[in-house]
Amino acid sequence: MTIRIGANPIGWSNDDMLEIGGETPLEQCLAEAREAGFVGMELGNKFPRDAATLRPILERYGHALVSGWYSTELLVRDVEAEWQAIRPHATLLREMDCSVLIVAETSNAIHGRRALPLSARPVLDKADWRQWADRLSALARRLKAEDGLDLVYHYHMGTIIEREAEIDRLMHETDDAVGLLLDTGHAVFAGADPERLARHYRARIRHIHAKDVREEVMWQVRQEDLSFLDAVLAGVYTVPGDGLIDYPPIFRALAGYSGWVVVEAEQDPQKADPATYARRGHADLSRFLKEGGLV
Repeated sequence: MTIRIGANPIGWSNDDMLEIGGETPLEQCLAEAREAGFVGMELGNKFPRDAATLRPILERYGHALVSGWYSTELLVRDVEAEWQAIRPHATLLREMDCSVLIVAETSNAIHGRRALPLSARPVLDKADWRQWADRLSALARRLKAEDGLDLVYHYHMGTIIEREAEIDRLMHETDDAVGLLLDTGHAVFAGADPERLARHYRARIRHIHAKDVREEVMWQVRQEDLSFLDAVLAGVYTVPGDGLIDYPPIFRALAGYSGWVVVEAEQDPQKADPATYARRGHADLSRFLKEGGLV
């Protein structure tokens, strides 16, 4: 696989607030994404979850299935329990010829709770790191061995892996079976440097989410101590090229990367027309990839 540009449907319909974009048909999302130039889609809440139903729908609009998010609960259940819980999701991805499976620990996360500010997010106790990291590594090894899927960890605002030091420790405590999903927007929002992450963890980055950050909204969120969902509704995220992130240096640090680069920029579709932003995101991302030497 060389570089392919995909999209996440969260720009059309939000997965954490189902009422945001809830009226938008899946077919509209798929058609508008294809018209913008995207050739793959990640899963969203409106997607059928069996390959026999999903494959013809995606093929009708010229899309491959890229991957999909899975919420782990390895802080509160062992590897065998997690393995059984993940089977339907992993089976769908395998049958749809995906190469990566996206995970994030959400057993104590707050990103989906609008009443809680980001300052209330959980922090993993020192004593809990070893067991959690071992479970994550074991799950990753088994997914690769039995399903041929690379587990990629998605650090995320409002979760135990948010800040740069936590990403570093995640990479240090887990083995190479655990890949890293480089998410530019979540990195910058949390105060991390996506170029440094790209350079330092190039060998373990197996998936990329490209979203930009509106600086003025980010500072408002921090000053007012808003929740993650309120930050999204305020427009903290946008498509590449519409915020503060300088993409070409990040892509230069990823020399040799092969795989999907996914525009994943959750916005309120009533404020940010999904088709318009999809076209802009694809065009600017394509340019940044060329400037960064990945295509």
